[in-house]
Amino acid sequence: MDRLIWTAVSGMNASMARERMIANNMANAQTPGFRAEVMAATPTTLEGPSLEVRALSSAAVYGAQMDPGALVESGRALDVAVNGEALIAVQASDGSEAYTRRGDLTVSPAGVITNGDGAPVLGESGPISVPPGSDVSIGPDGAVLVRSKTDPSAPPQQVERIKLASWRGSRIEKGLDGLFRVYGGGALPQDPDAKLIAGSLEQSNVRPSEVLVQMVEAQRLFEMRTKLVATAKELDEHGASLLRMS
Repeated sequence: MDRLIWTAVSGMNASMARERMIANNMANAQTPGFRAEVMAATPTTLEGPSLEVRALSSAAVYGAQMDPGALVESGRALDVAVNGEALIAVQASDGSEAYTRRGDLTVSPAGVITNGDGAPVLGESGPISVPPGSDVSIGPDGAVLVRSKTDPSAPPQQVERIKLASWRGSRIEKGLDGLFRVYGGGALPQDPDAKLIAGSLEQSNVRPSEVLVQMVEAQRLFEMRTKLVATAKELDEHGASLLRMS
């Protein structure tokens, strides 16, 4: 009976983990460049001479769907969308190099280019900063161009180039902060063929209708496993009552 309860409880934990993943996807359905998370559930059995009739369930988020999202024109000069599979390199909160598809860029009061999450965008020599009071634009190759407002007739000058990294051939993982990193540490190589589309944003690849269906299925599965625990309790109580009668 204990094995039955533990099997059902492990399934409940897996269902809760799946519901958290689905809720996170639903909450980020409107986040630019968000990649829907995916989960894998694996059975864990104990090896032994007896017949293996039950298995514990273990579930965890192992990656994300890398399908592109829809492109929407925003009209903002600093909004960029990656044309292809490359990732934009940013600096994570711990100072490490991470990657994202979010391209709603802004210039902070300190002159550092950041995305909508506040992560500094990385260039060839670190976080990209621009002179204060200048007009900033981004070229198709990721070049950051600045023009002085006092001399608008002067040609724009390139101050840095956004690092567009290729993840093909490398194992990457998605963290709790929504950023991608190289599994085990390290950095992705530059993708020389990657291009940006200025004035556009890539939307999330989450499909709200599918997420709602997944949420209903996960809740029903959790309820089924909860009923299984209640059934195990009833069987245990009936067995105890038979022992008292004997």
